Amino acid sequence: MSSRTVIRGGLVITASDEIHADVLIEDGRIAALAASGTPAAEAFGAGQVIDATGKYVIPGGVDGHTHMQMPFGGTTAADTFETGTRAAAWGGTTTIVDFAIQSVGGTLREGLDAWHAKAEGNCAIDYAFHMIVSDVNQETLKEMDLLVEEGVTSFKQFMAYPGVFYSDDGQILRAMQRAAENGGLIMMHAENGIAIDVLVEQALARGETDPRYHGEVRKALLEAEATHRAIRLAQVAGAPLYVVHVSAQEAVAELARARDAGLNVFGETCPQYLFLSTDNLAEPDFEGAKYVCSTPLRPREHQAALWHGLRTNDLQVVSTDHCPFCFNGQKELGRGDFSKIPNGLPGVENRMDLLHQAVVDGHISRRRWIEIACATPARMFGLYPKKGTITPGADADVVIYDPHAEQVMSAETHHMNVDYSAYEGRRTTGRVETVLSRGELVIDQREYTGRAGHGAFTPRTTCQYLN
Repeated sequence: MSSRTVIRGGLVITASDEIHADVLIEDGRIAALAASGTPAAEAFGAGQVIDATGKYVIPGGVDGHTHMQMPFGGTTAADTFETGTRAAAWGGTTTIVDFAIQSVGGTLREGLDAWHAKAEGNCAIDYAFHMIVSDVNQETLKEMDLLVEEGVTSFKQFMAYPGVFYSDDGQILRAMQRAAENGGLIMMHAENGIAIDVLVEQALARGETDPRYHGEVRKALLEAEATHRAIRLAQVAGAPLYVVHVSAQEAVAELARARDAGLNVFGETCPQYLFLSTDNLAEPDFEGAKYVCSTPLRPREHQAALWHGLRTNDLQVVSTDHCPFCFNGQKELGRGDFSKIPNGLPGVENRMDLLHQAVVDGHISRRRWIEIACATPARMFGLYPKKGTITPGADADVVIYDPHAEQVMSAETHHMNVDYSAYEGRRTTGRVETVLSRGELVIDQREYTGRAGHGAFTPRTTCQYLN
């Protein structure tokens, strides 16, 4: 049975264009666009009609960095694939790329299968996977080739968390060399974890146990040093590199230098680094624990460098690193020892709205908003033009966005399965009104109409910036 929907009268915004156009959706895909009020648009004819007059019509967001149901620090992230993808939809995101985890001593296949089992039948929106490589050996390297063939085309390594996810320079180099051969993209958590562990030990010995010390020991220079080292290792291997959650101006400078030299090096930042700071980590009565994540929040003056990097394209993507832990019972594990606070913030529902606020505030343009939140992550991770744009043939992942609606972010009204909001009380302009995923209504006029199991696993091609 064919289905037809027409979205009429909105301003269609993609990374490259803004046009007052009607959008025809047939059988879950964009079939055509035509300038509003023209004979071509009128010819779209009958079917379900969505009135987008006075609204933006934008591609569904692509969040390239989430951690649903992730075990960490003796507990597990509070959002399941069901609650997390529902919250993502409420925030205008229609595709997530989550991280499957290889356990030390285990295989990539075992890790990927475990994540498929968590997600399958539970997601409200489409999803894909990156692979965290925790144990580089000859078998792992062979498995990387097989994963690329089945659409898991990016591999994350950690210079941080010794004893958990950490890889040394030799292991990183081997994985990068393999990626250079098979077309995969290495994603790097760039912090010098060996040095950070020394500083953690010393801080605790001095009795410095509050959450704010999490930010003080994870120094910006150690993020910059690791970023520089990752770039050089990638250069030696002849491999592309994608640095996740860049937070420090010194790390942005390393990326800019590498890109100026013509290297295939890419950088991602997250809303928490653009809108929050060490002031939050220093909140009294252990409230700062809500803001413990790694890389950590930085002093406010780093924000200007991140915005600048987004404008100059030295940073290309804004993802969330959504990894929520409840304040009660989870973040509290670190009372008296900041190193035991589970690392991670909730944010999958807030990203599109915060970045629209950045448009309102003059940090970025409307098209750049769509570029960093939809189009570039889709291209970076081999999902474009199926995802990330509104063009004939693309999946009908479409958001009707009201640019004038005002809202106050709060744990009382958000849909993430976590007992606090990192942006509690923040007023923003702009709000999601209606969301379609492959032509199916997930949010209809601020009512949730989606269902677990609609979201499908989406295999990816290799990074489209390397062709």
